[in-house]
Amino acid sequence: MRRTFRRGSRLVSALTAVAVVAATAAAMWPAAATAAACRPAKTGPVSVVYVEVNDQSMTNVGKYTLAQGGAPVFDLAVIFAANINYDGSNAYLSFNSQVQNVLNNVATQVRPLQQKGIKVLLSVLGNHQGAGFANFPSQAAATAFANQLSQAVSQYGLDGIDFDDEYADYGVNGTGQPNASSFVYLVSALRANMPSKLITFYGIGPSSSRLSYGGVSIANSFDYAWNPWYGTWSVPPGPSSKSKLSPAAVSLTDTDSGTAASLAQRTVSEGYGVYLTYNLTGSDMHQYISAFTNPLYGSDAVYSG
Repeated sequence: MRRTFRRGSRLVSALTAVAVVAATAAAMWPAAATAAACRPAKTGPVSVVYVEVNDQSMTNVGKYTLAQGGAPVFDLAVIFAANINYDGSNAYLSFNSQVQNVLNNVATQVRPLQQKGIKVLLSVLGNHQGAGFANFPSQAAATAFANQLSQAVSQYGLDGIDFDDEYADYGVNGTGQPNASSFVYLVSALRANMPSKLITFYGIGPSSSRLSYGGVSIANSFDYAWNPWYGTWSVPPGPSSKSKLSPAAVSLTDTDSGTAASLAQRTVSEGYGVYLTYNLTGSDMHQYISAFTNPLYGSDAVYSG
C-alpha cells in the first residue's frame, strides 16, 4: 500500500520560511561524528526509518538496538518532512511548526541519534502549491533551491537530504509542468554543494522518470533509493548498485509482520543493501521490528523506552 493515506492531509499546516539555527545547536554538531566512532559493529543491509514528526518524536529511533552486539537497529532516520513551497515567483524551502521544532531542538532530537552513529536526513516534499523538483524553469532556479537545501543541512548539522516528489500539484498557481532538465539540474547542484553528505530518493513522481538530461545522468548521484509502495517489492529507479537500493518497503503500522519478515529475507537473499521502513511511533514495537531484524541481522530487536 502506498503511504499517501498518511501523508497528504498533514502537510498543509502553517509553514514558515527557512530559519537561522540557534547558535548553541550549530556549535554542537561536530561532536556527533566523533561520538559515532564508538558505535557497535553491525553487518547487513542499511535500515532506514521515516518519522512523521507532526506527531512522533525523532528520539524514538534511538530506542531500538540489536540484542546481539547492541548496534542501533536503524542506520538512517528521516525527518518527515520539510516542503518545497511557492511564493508566486520562486520555489523556497519551508518548515511547518513541527519540523521547525525538531530543527530548533537538534541538541535533543538529532544529536543523540548521530552520537549513536545514526545518520539523520531531512525529507523534502511537495505542498500542493505547484512547485516541485521536476518543474524548475531554469538551471539557475534549480541551483538556487539546491543552495537552500545545502544551507539547511549545514546550519542544522544534518547528514543529508531526501527527495520525495509527491503532492506538488504541478501546474497550479501558474507553475509549469514537469520538464526534462529540472531534477537533473537540482540534484547535480546539490551534489556539488554536498560532496560528502547523503542524498536519497523516494522513487516516486515525475522526477523518478527524469534522471538524465543532456547526456548527464544523476542516477548514481544518489547514495540510496527506495521503493515507495509499502508492503510490496519493487526495484526503484536510482543507483546502479544493488547495495544502494531498497526494493522492500514496509509501513511499521500497516504492513503485517509476516510480510515485513519475508521482504527482509528477500532483501538478503537477492543481495540488496537497503531496507526501508516508515512511521515509527512512540509505542514499543520491538516484537514487530524483530520480525525483520532477524533475517536482516540474525538478531532480535530490543526496546529501551
